[in-house]
Amino acid sequence: MRCVIARFPFDLTKPGVLESMKGVRPEELLGASVTIGRRVYPVKQVGQVITGQDRRDFTAGEVVRAMTRLGFTCRGLPQGGAPARDLGPFRRASAALGGPGA
Repeated sequence: MRCVIARFPFDLTKPGVLESMKGVRPEELLGASVTIGRRVYPVKQVGQVITGQDRRDFTAGEVVRAMTRLGFTCRGLPQGGAPARDLGPFRRASAALGGPGA
């Protein structure tokens, strides 16, 4: 699929994005996110990896539009904000999913 990010055209495919993000660790979520495989990445991180551009050169909206058109799930930051850091990994995951361990 051809898309324009920061005024530059890119031919992106879902398998190509999956391959590009393979082995990349997700950074802390501070804004919009995109789910790639089983991981949730900040949109700006994904945009930087797949385009090779500096994060300041494009908007999150440009990347969200491209990822949505490719079939990836994109989301904004949850209303409750990020869970507290003092929780363990299982409680953080439970809180993110709205489970009883929160």
